[in-house]
Amino acid sequence: MTDAEIDTTVPPSGTGCVECDEAGGWWVHLRRCAACGHVGCCDSSLAKHATAHFHATGHRYIQSFEPGEDWFWDYVAEELVDGPPLAPPTSHPDTQPAPGPRGRVPLDWRARLEQP
Repeated sequence: MTDAEIDTTVPPSGTGCVECDEAGGWWVHLRRCAACGHVGCCDSSLAKHATAHFHATGHRYIQSFEPGEDWFWDYVAEELVDGPPLAPPTSHPDTQPAPGPRGRVPLDWRARLEQP
């Protein structure tokens, strides 16, 4: 990892997936870009905005944005990697459920994820 690939000073873009929030959508889990702070939804989510952000920007490292998790993923090497502490906050609020956000997750969310 180089300083150009990770910015430990940039805060996260918010408490939820940027694109899902704009569209009124929902997510399963959240991931934070280690280069620019963009918060996107994980690949278990319908929209997979964190991976889309990687493809659009080339920012290869993400960190889990879930409470109690601090792992990093390298999209290029397709493996877990160690990374430095990022600027706070390091997760969405503990009061925000996963999937989330509260009030936007459909009751049949599991069935929707299983659809082809």
